[in-house]
Amino acid sequence: MSGAIRGRGRVGRVLSGAAVGVGCVLLLGGFVLAAILYQPYAVPTDSMAPSVVAGDRVLAQRIDGGEVRRGDVVVFRDATWGESLMIKRVVGIGGDVVACCDENGRLTVNGEPVDEPYLADTENPASSTGFDAEVPEGELFLLGDDRADSLDSRSLLTEAGGGTVPADAVSGRVEAVVWPVDRFGQLGRATGFAEQPGGISGAGPLRPLFQVICAGAVLIVVGAVYPALARLRSRSGPPRRADVSGDAQ
Repeated sequence: MSGAIRGRGRVGRVLSGAAVGVGCVLLLGGFVLAAILYQPYAVPTDSMAPSVVAGDRVLAQRIDGGEVRRGDVVVFRDATWGESLMIKRVVGIGGDVVACCDENGRLTVNGEPVDEPYLADTENPASSTGFDAEVPEGELFLLGDDRADSLDSRSLLTEAGGGTVPADAVSGRVEAVVWPVDRFGQLGRATGFAEQPGGISGAGPLRPLFQVICAGAVLIVVGAVYPALARLRSRSGPPRRADVSGDAQ
């Protein structure tokens, strides 16, 4: 009997060690991939409220200009906009005609109205100032979600670049808010642009990476705790009976 118990103990130790090993691979591998694929940023202003607000920490998937789609919230740097990194929403790409507003106060792209439930103010028109702009090839037209308080392409229409930004100025697509905790979560997809040519961006790998990291952490904890629980269980089991031999008196 004791041999069987010792055998089970050895198997348990092997399995717990394997769980810790696999957990470490998943945990570290997930963090390494996340560091390769994503870049954290601090949001400096409320121009993209309520999607992201000043003080938020966000994760942006590293992409190049060729991967940008309408509706993406992107991080970019362009001298015309200043020296700081900017976060805005792409509403037009090369060849698009972006205008505002139609009879219902909505933004239009190539003559098609776009529903924008992410705006800070959905009761008023999508822009307080009217505009009509054709986006040059290789350029992007960008707006803030708080249209009443955003320095964006509308503000720079009279500049040399016509308010657009080169697509290759983009360094990332914001996918999630990670801090503060009460705002933790992925950004909603801008489905209002889904019917435009090329559609909208699909979900990035952040959720699967998060699941892999969590699975690794759970395996490490379970593998580390199991031996202690097994020892505690063996000590708290019923006492072994002593063998009694000899004739009864």
